[in-house]
Amino acid sequence: MHDPARWRVATFNIWNRQGPWERRLPLIRDGLAALDADVVGLQEVLALGKLPSQADEIAAGLGWHVHHAPAWEIGGGLTFGNAILSPHPLLDPQCLALPAPPGLDTRSVVFARVDAPHGPIPVFVTHLTVQFHLCHVRRDQVVALVDHVARLAPIGGPPPVVLGDFNAVPDSDEIRFLRGLTSLAGRSVYFADCWAAAATGPGYTYDRRNPYALRSHEPSSRIDYIFVRGPDAYLRGEPVAARLALDQPTAGVWPSDHFAVVADIHAAPARSATPDSRPER
Repeated sequence: MHDPARWRVATFNIWNRQGPWERRLPLIRDGLAALDADVVGLQEVLALGKLPSQADEIAAGLGWHVHHAPAWEIGGGLTFGNAILSPHPLLDPQCLALPAPPGLDTRSVVFARVDAPHGPIPVFVTHLTVQFHLCHVRRDQVVALVDHVARLAPIGGPPPVVLGDFNAVPDSDEIRFLRGLTSLAGRSVYFADCWAAAATGPGYTYDRRNPYALRSHEPSSRIDYIFVRGPDAYLRGEPVAARLALDQPTAGVWPSDHFAVVADIHAAPARSATPDSRPER
């Protein structure tokens, strides 16, 4: 068990059913179970009609709670979306729309309050538009995303955690906006990027050493993130560790074309902290 004074959160793009799904599934299930996470966000989750979604398949036998919702109606009852998995109950589950141009696959955010120790974690999981040249769409999407966060997890409550595949590198406008390094639409916000705050190295989550990623002939990049609005006045929401996971093959099979990101985040109010205890900067 990890330190109960910390939240352990993870995000993972499961690559829908591409590749050898029947061999990848147990690697994903076992790999996620081994993380001992309070919550896992999944992207590229397929579902067909009323059949169990891929998130339900992954959670089978683990005793986890699942909130899955489609983002894109592909057709014929097949949908593509996001999910939240947790060993803790999921409260107030919702699916929130993100803007997308007509004719483009639609995107959304799934939300739930994870009933973890030290109070519910407001969790948002998303997957932004993929096309390289559509950064203006992703900019609109992150502005809509922070509006959802402000409404459902206002300042003063537990720090919200935002997980997902943002299809954007760390120096893009979309990510710089979330990190408080640039403004968009006359707006500015701040979320801690857990990898930048608590890990070293490039942290590539879409890496050419993975043959499933190499097939796209794209450069290795960090496009999957865990953000938290913190630390707050009580030092809740401070990223204290981050690492990659599900980043090795088993018998030549990789769990996905992406790697997972895992972060430990300080969750318990610091005994010595007061609303005025943080230094000015």
